[in-house]
Amino acid sequence: MRTRPNRATTGVASNPATQHNGPVKVTFDIDADLYRAAKVEAARADRPVREIVEEALGAWLSAAEEAEDRESASDALAEYQRDGGESADAWFGRAAAETQARYGESARPADEG
Repeated sequence: MRTRPNRATTGVASNPATQHNGPVKVTFDIDADLYRAAKVEAARADRPVREIVEEALGAWLSAAEEAEDRESASDALAEYQRDGGESADAWFGRAAAETQARYGESARPADEG
C-alpha cells in the first residue's frame, strides 16, 4: 500500500489547490460606500484598487503581528519580574567577571588592556 507524504514533514499542503505561489484572485463582499471611497482615493493616488487593498491587508497583518509581539514581550517581562530575573547588564558583568577570574589577563578584550 502506498502512503501519501505527510504535510508536517514535507511542508506542503496535500491539496495542490491550496498552494498559492503567485497572485491570487479573490471575491468578497464589501460595503458599497467603503468601496467607492477606496476607489476615489486609489484614483487620486493613480493606483489600482487592488494595490490599495493589498497594502491595507499587509498593514493589518503587520499590526496584528506587532500586537502579538508586544503581548509576548509583556508576558516575558511579567515572567521576568515574577521570577526575579537579572538585567542584561548584570548578567554580562557577572559573565565577564567569571571569565576574567578563570582566564586572567588573557581574557581581557584588547581595547581594555
